[in-house]
Amino acid sequence: MTSGDPFQPQPFRDSVTSTLGEHSRPRANWMQLWDATAPGPIYRDPTEGLTGKTARGAVLGARKPRGLPMAQTPDPRLQTPDPTPPTRSPARPSARPLGAMTGPGGRAGGAVAAIGCAGRCRRRRLPARRMEAPPPRGFSEEQFRAACRELDQPAPVAPWQLLVESMGVRIYRLYDEQSGLYEYKIFGGLADCPPKVCADVYMDLDFRKQWDQYVKELYEKTYNGEKVIYWEVKYPFPLSNRDYVYIRECQEMDFDGRKIWVVLAQSVSVPQCPEKPGIIRVKSYKQSLAIESDGKTGSKVYMYYFDNPGGMIPSWLVNWAAKSGVPAFLKDMQKACCNYSKRT
Repeated sequence: MTSGDPFQPQPFRDSVTSTLGEHSRPRANWMQLWDATAPGPIYRDPTEGLTGKTARGAVLGARKPRGLPMAQTPDPRLQTPDPTPPTRSPARPSARPLGAMTGPGGRAGGAVAAIGCAGRCRRRRLPARRMEAPPPRGFSEEQFRAACRELDQPAPVAPWQLLVESMGVRIYRLYDEQSGLYEYKIFGGLADCPPKVCADVYMDLDFRKQWDQYVKELYEKTYNGEKVIYWEVKYPFPLSNRDYVYIRECQEMDFDGRKIWVVLAQSVSVPQCPEKPGIIRVKSYKQSLAIESDGKTGSKVYMYYFDNPGGMIPSWLVNWAAKSGVPAFLKDMQKACCNYSKRT
């Protein structure tokens, strides 16, 4: 602690209780005051001619004189004056920590902090985010009518290619460049099977378990107001089984005065039906089925089919499914229709 410091109490009392002369007054008691009329700073001794408490009050008052800005720099006599006038940076709003807005007081504390900032730290209320419901999954009217129109086509045009024609069934395929797989269109007929019975057999899942030997597990449940079907299909050894999670819809259409039954199906993702270990989930599946009377006692059938079974499927199995499996399936379905009519 130096005796020349006017802000320390003991040296200050020692300096103001004695007579202050020009050469004996403490150098540190000189305060730098800016005179608005002078080109530079001038120096005045605030205790000159005063003693005791009056001198002390003059020193304390000189620390922050009213009306005149007090210099914030050291004694300019010890420094080289800068001819460049000082520049003032633009005022910036005070930055408050996030805790002042959302601290222990929560919303109330944030409001008090905002008022204390005089409007510079206002809380901005963000608009509440609305949770939009997912769009309903289903099928459009045009999709049903497009399936009806397929029954009128004598044969699909290019780039569809005829794959096989056997047992009154014609199978066409189209290469899908995006997936590297084929889409299929199937045209055939079911003798002595009325279209209404065919549609009922196709939609009856419990009865499907009795006549389809490739069904491992099959059921329908409702999730969030939507009927979803789970289907596990048996694959020949050593391939892993595949399972499907999909929705479907059946409509009886009045198309140009003809009665046509149309069934549409497509795969969906449902959190309540997670994938099972050891079973490959078919995540891309689409199917369309259109059935109408053949003018006799049977039915005329059109089917569109596409799925991505995943994994590595041997080419021989793909060829068998296309050339032999589809006709065999229609034959099994024909028998099932006959048995279904007897049961009902």
